[in-house]
Amino acid sequence: MRLLMIIILFLLTACDSESAAPAQADSDKSLKKDNVTAEDIIFENVDLESANGLNARLMYDYNGTPMPTDSFRAPDGSSLTLERYKGRPILLNLWATFCVPCRVEMPTLDNLAAIEEGNISVITVSQDLTGREVVSPYFERYGFQNIQAFTDRPNALLRAVGEVGLPATILYDSEGKEVWRVVGGLEWDDETVAELIRQAR
Repeated sequence: MRLLMIIILFLLTACDSESAAPAQADSDKSLKKDNVTAEDIIFENVDLESANGLNARLMYDYNGTPMPTDSFRAPDGSSLTLERYKGRPILLNLWATFCVPCRVEMPTLDNLAAIEEGNISVITVSQDLTGREVVSPYFERYGFQNIQAFTDRPNALLRAVGEVGLPATILYDSEGKEVWRVVGGLEWDDETVAELIRQAR
């Protein structure tokens, strides 16, 4: 597994308050773990570290928030919203060509879209202010096969989700409600990510 997930695993003892460890003031935990299963995943904010050095933060702070209704542009210039993909989980990735972690993770998002074809929609929306002028050549150069060059020149989606840093990737369930978000770069074609995505099903 290429992704190392830094996560705390609570050790639940037999309801003995005297033997239980004292509660921490900060609920955000971290501990390196190579093999993470669905049962291991705790619905808390945790740090993620990829084998290639990318670092990110998994956050549940906005769990249940409806997906944005703001429009963005398809590669052909037509306008659309995330509503078009409602009915199955959506992984929305906000990125830009000037963002180094964004560029590093893009091939793994392309791979993820192939792996999860038919299960989730992987929507990568550029926040470049020059739009298709830089995004289309970037996609042509790297030959992505499974993701599309969507653009959002006014950064409407970025503002709608809280103006987080880039890259920002948000998982919505089939009803359009946020499950979690990852801020920072990540290797997306990893089995641990697959376990996280299953939380939307």
